[in-house]
Amino acid sequence: MSCAFSQCLIVYILDLAVGYLTVTLESLPPIVIGDTVTLKCNFRTDGNLREIVWFRVTEGGSAKQKIFTYDAMYNSNFSHMEDFRRREDLVYQSTVRLPEVQMEDDGPYECHVGIYDKASRDRVVLASGTIVLTVMVPPKSISVVAADCPAPFNRYEAQNFTLICIVMGGKPAPMVYFKRDSELIDVFPSIMEGGGGQSQGRGLAGLRGSRPLISRDLDDTKLKKSLSLLDQDQGKPPHLDHDTPGTRGTGKTGGAGEGPGALGEPGGVEGPEPSPTTTEVIPETVVSREFPRWVQSTDPLYYFQHRRQVSSDGTMEVRAMLTWSLNPQLDNDALFSCEVKHPALSMPMQAEVTLSAPRGPKLSMSPGKAKVGDTVRITVQGLQISSTGNMVFPEPLFTWTRVGGNLLDGREDHNGRELVLERVPAELNGSMFRCTAQNPLGSTDTHTRLIVFENPRLKKGRQHFVADAAYCNEALELTTMLLMLAVTWEMT
Repeated sequence: MSCAFSQCLIVYILDLAVGYLTVTLESLPPIVIGDTVTLKCNFRTDGNLREIVWFRVTEGGSAKQKIFTYDAMYNSNFSHMEDFRRREDLVYQSTVRLPEVQMEDDGPYECHVGIYDKASRDRVVLASGTIVLTVMVPPKSISVVAADCPAPFNRYEAQNFTLICIVMGGKPAPMVYFKRDSELIDVFPSIMEGGGGQSQGRGLAGLRGSRPLISRDLDDTKLKKSLSLLDQDQGKPPHLDHDTPGTRGTGKTGGAGEGPGALGEPGGVEGPEPSPTTTEVIPETVVSREFPRWVQSTDPLYYFQHRRQVSSDGTMEVRAMLTWSLNPQLDNDALFSCEVKHPALSMPMQAEVTLSAPRGPKLSMSPGKAKVGDTVRITVQGLQISSTGNMVFPEPLFTWTRVGGNLLDGREDHNGRELVLERVPAELNGSMFRCTAQNPLGSTDTHTRLIVFENPRLKKGRQHFVADAAYCNEALELTTMLLMLAVTWEMT
């Protein structure tokens, strides 16, 4: 008889003089936290029982905590013992019931059995067995967030986008996977730099040679030139026609060493010979000034990586990341879900987000009737709602500008859900303010006009100032006249 050490330990003692003692512990499957478990210790002997002791092993095996003791000297009737009973001739079983197991119950347990030596009643023969109780904890929470948000929208440059699925509180670590529109996403492992566990910087440029994430919709001349530059950068022969079989629409140039059909190999297709008179080379900067239309693949590559971290309570925190080249035309209103499978769950956990571009934000102004000298707050009202009725995801970036000038504090723009104008002057009356809401899927603008009314308190204060100044002038003139009369009287 044999079994894994992590499940049970069997100790045999066989001696005709002292009798025999065999101890086995029944293996246990992983137990979900909160369930009740019964530990079973079976032993066979032909001697007289002395004692049974159960221990919980703690601190990595350096300490033991006694959780149950049966002493035959004080309990001679086995039939009245709930935790110890005889199943058949010479076969006994001791059980320990652990109700509502918790994380601290996880670990090894030992069952120690002692019998009297046949030759000497003063001598006790011992045997023991060990079993490991594994406590599983289902994940407590699951959420999906977008990396690097809020982020701006750029209609002239394709950008990579990353979803992060955060799963908290599971033990063991759960299995995480992504779906798009309820279909499982076929993913590739992310590029790692130097084995350091960090994903590659901005995009996935290192893998575009095998399957491009994006391509530019250019005319034939510029496309040939771009392919020629690409060939030179990769050390391949230039001037490969973009209509060569096997390269149309894929961005592959069919360089040497790429298998049958490559240049210089049997079956390969050579490009046209270079013309002695070539057209003017168009710098790449000229192309970029034309704001080319970026065309993303309808079947993008999805790259996946995950990280695990042990929390202070012994459970795991898992962060799974899905990265691809975002296509606003195809990904807008796409439903992405993160699902988690765990042995402690009867069905997968799921968190869903719908990618959506923001609509025009609704703005509110406080106070509703602003006066000169007031502090005015213009705020994005409530949550941003997409065209499908869901909350806008990823979180929009709100940028405030003043049409035709700078903001009151001299800045060109301000980021945030609220724009604060301190002590607005009368000159700001009629100014138009623009709020731009944007995320990687799109951008939209909303305008509001500031109307500033006169402040009666400030007007009254100016009138008092004018009256006081006039009074002071009259008093000064009267004092001057009196002084002149006094001087004239003394002279006479």
